[in-house]
Amino acid sequence: MMGPMAREETRTMTPPTVRSPAAHDAGKPGGAFTRAWTTRLLVLGIVLSALNLRPAITSLGALLEEVRDGLGMSGSVAGLLTSVPPLCFAVFGVMAPRLARRFGAGTVVCAGMAAIATGLLVRPYAGGTAGFLAGSALALMGIAVSNVLMPVIVKHWFPDRVGSMTGLYSMALALGTALAAAVTVPLTATLGGSWQTGLALWSGLAVAAVLPWLPFARGRVTPPGAGEKTAEAATRTQGSAPASTEHARVAAPRLRMFRSRTAWALAVFFGLQATAAYITMGWMAQIFRDAGVPAGTAGLLLAVTMVMGVPLAFVIPRLATRLPHQGPIVLALGVCGLAGYAGLYLAPAAGAWAWAVLLGVANCAFPLALTMVGMRARTGPGVAQLSAFAQSTGYLISIPGPLLVGVLYQHSGGWGVPIALMSALMIPQMVVGFLAGRDRTVEDEAAR
Repeated sequence: MMGPMAREETRTMTPPTVRSPAAHDAGKPGGAFTRAWTTRLLVLGIVLSALNLRPAITSLGALLEEVRDGLGMSGSVAGLLTSVPPLCFAVFGVMAPRLARRFGAGTVVCAGMAAIATGLLVRPYAGGTAGFLAGSALALMGIAVSNVLMPVIVKHWFPDRVGSMTGLYSMALALGTALAAAVTVPLTATLGGSWQTGLALWSGLAVAAVLPWLPFARGRVTPPGAGEKTAEAATRTQGSAPASTEHARVAAPRLRMFRSRTAWALAVFFGLQATAAYITMGWMAQIFRDAGVPAGTAGLLLAVTMVMGVPLAFVIPRLATRLPHQGPIVLALGVCGLAGYAGLYLAPAAGAWAWAVLLGVANCAFPLALTMVGMRARTGPGVAQLSAFAQSTGYLISIPGPLLVGVLYQHSGGWGVPIALMSALMIPQMVVGFLAGRDRTVEDEAAR
């Protein structure tokens, strides 16, 4: 039942082989050192990038009331603001594979981290709602391309460790998400109480994430596995000079993702889990604050929800790669989400910590979705196309959710109707997630 995937744990015990040109000849002095250094640098880049994929959103969620007051936003406009992340992810995420083919994945991720740093630094001081949205869009553009390319990087450079590496960067992503939710409010108070300072400080983390990618972006370091593929390509072309490894790629046909039921199921699952996640990140702290929970405690509750993804984001992908069908995991996460929403509706303040934990478990549908992206395609190019299709389509699906919650909150005068909407959306999420978890590949379906 476990098949080849069950042997991943054994393979993870073997240090990854780095086949860079500088170390391709194992007999050369310093080759082993170069291989180890390249692998560690790449892993560091992946981890630091993952840490930056959500603070732009959760730091805003923790200070949303202050930002609304400072910029004069209504509830509907704030709902629009919480819908900007999925909109940017849908629009810019679809560009990521094309950009990676032209400039190289390392270059695109490096530029993405620079865009995050610039956007986070500029948006609090841009002046007015329009400037704030523009700065947010720049940061989210960087997040979008990195979102799409992370599964591609893992599949291409760590093909035997998809579950482990997906778990590692998912864990780092969850840690960055939780960290921003937990410390933004107290750091803002420590630094003088200005929400502009509290939001801008996260640009420093993005600057740190740029550094490990610079050697890859400049072509001075060859990622693991790329050297061998380049050599093989040179052999097939009878000695022609190998291309730059950042641009080297295996020719693959364009898949018709719209013909694949699995691709559509995965895209809808991705969209619905993203809807729940961005509603949670954008509005959960406000739900608790409206229930009488102090602002600092509300931020901590949001952090608890996010931090649940740290251990589970490492465990769930590894478990998923050992199962022939990931549907049972989807159902278990959905049940936790329904229980958490029921608690928010019935006793938001009394059981706040329990609801935060349950919703944190439910939010681990995100690393599960990323893992299934890597499992539902056989090749690196297939994963790139599936990742772009599932994430771009999924984020388009998720755009109305946070905005609708803001409108319902403003016009209903409470959280009962918005929470009912969140609960209702969990049912189709469980259904399509169960379908996406079947042991199939998009190459087979898209070729029919």
